[in-house]
Amino acid sequence: MNHLLEVTDLRKEYPLQSGLLGAVMGSRRVVHAVNGVSFVLDEGGSLGLAGESGCGKTTTAKLILKLLHPTAGSIRFAGRDVAGLDGSDLLSYRRQAQFIFQNPYEALNPRFTILRSLLEPLIIHEIGRSIAERVERVAGALDRVHLNPPETFFLKYPHQLSGGQLQRVVIARALLVDPVLLVADEPVSMLDVSIRAGVLNLMRDLSRERKLTTLYISHDLALIRYMCSVTAVMYLGTICEIGPTEEVIEHPRHPYTQALVSAVPDPDPTRPRRPVEIADTVPTPFQLPAGCPFADRCPQVMEVCRHLRPLLLPVDGGVRVACHLYPGSTPRAAEGDGAKLEPN
Repeated sequence: MNHLLEVTDLRKEYPLQSGLLGAVMGSRRVVHAVNGVSFVLDEGGSLGLAGESGCGKTTTAKLILKLLHPTAGSIRFAGRDVAGLDGSDLLSYRRQAQFIFQNPYEALNPRFTILRSLLEPLIIHEIGRSIAERVERVAGALDRVHLNPPETFFLKYPHQLSGGQLQRVVIARALLVDPVLLVADEPVSMLDVSIRAGVLNLMRDLSRERKLTTLYISHDLALIRYMCSVTAVMYLGTICEIGPTEEVIEHPRHPYTQALVSAVPDPDPTRPRRPVEIADTVPTPFQLPAGCPFADRCPQVMEVCRHLRPLLLPVDGGVRVACHLYPGSTPRAAEGDGAKLEPN
């Protein structure tokens, strides 16, 4: 299967204001929001980025969509370097890669009617030969997301719709331009629990129907398990574990992944559970540990963890883990074996 998206050693740093003394002394501090992220996403595939708030998930998505410029690393879409796109090439990429925002209440202009908001991408990308054809496309998009009859929503404003209806409008807008890649950032976190399942089912059905390549960002492992075939777990700007979703969730290897999974409520009360306790001290992203980012919180920490950063290398079951508990992850040992980090 062809790789649609290839992310290699992606990094994003934000310089911090150090004040007058820092300027005189020449000191410079930076926030390491994304710190060496690598993965691939195949055509028609679905990848979930999981992790706590502040781990770099959304920043990674914005870098992929070229809403932010990376400090280092590369992003290739259909074989082309995203960083080098401009003009008509960038406009084409914007059409092929669409974003579903976390908050539907802020994703639409409150001064625009629903019809006006949905006509805008068609106008920008010059889709449709006439206003009548564009209105027909909008009606079809609203119908596909089960907002019926579509005409009753045309002249409504965002504040007149419920949260679930608004998110369906946002999904319709993203699909209007026939994208290839769909990036969804916490697509149901702002919605009531009672309507989340309906929106998720809609997104999954539309993705399968259109054979979309999808990237989901969420702290909710249950959502990722339902929507994604591959899961990547992020911690402090890095990927600590990545592999087939069932393997990652049913048999987590990394201590951080184990802690995340153990925190998810189990509907089966008879199933044995072993809570994984981790320290609540989180390192700051502008003063990263010299070794493993998770070392200060890990219940299985070893001395090597505090000094050497583990490599993200294959273990079993198609999973790759960055942890010194697994042979080969220690950089010196891995280099001796001729191993190297692949963006896969």
